[in-house]
Amino acid sequence: MSQKPKVAFVCVHNSCRSQMAEALAKAHYAHLFEAYSAGTETKPQINQDAVRIMKEKFGIDMETDQYSKLVEELPAIDIVITMGCNVDCPYLPCCHREDWGLDDPSGKEDQAFLEVISKIETKLQALSKSPLIVGGVK
Repeated sequence: MSQKPKVAFVCVHNSCRSQMAEALAKAHYAHLFEAYSAGTETKPQINQDAVRIMKEKFGIDMETDQYSKLVEELPAIDIVITMGCNVDCPYLPCCHREDWGLDDPSGKEDQAFLEVISKIETKLQALSKSPLIVGGVK
């Protein structure tokens, strides 16, 4: 495959879990795949607790080049990963889809964000080694 696969992390509001997944994927796996995030609705800004924690823990400023956007703004996507928004999860055409089933930490203590970030990191590591990424999406 000449191009890197395009992976979209989607959730209804595109303001917290999907944004953190996009930021971590861009920071650690940009050499393997292109990462995007989007939702069916948008928020005026990314969740400020998520922004603060990502800055403190990883030195990643999500507000530099990320913003809440609609799925219609995405390029053609190879892999769609939903965050766990169940029946309201946005639909996007793709070659592979999976749901990570992550709880929304919005409005909770920092520990809830850190637990979700840890799960995202584990899932990104597994994704980076999957045949979909290593062998390329067919």
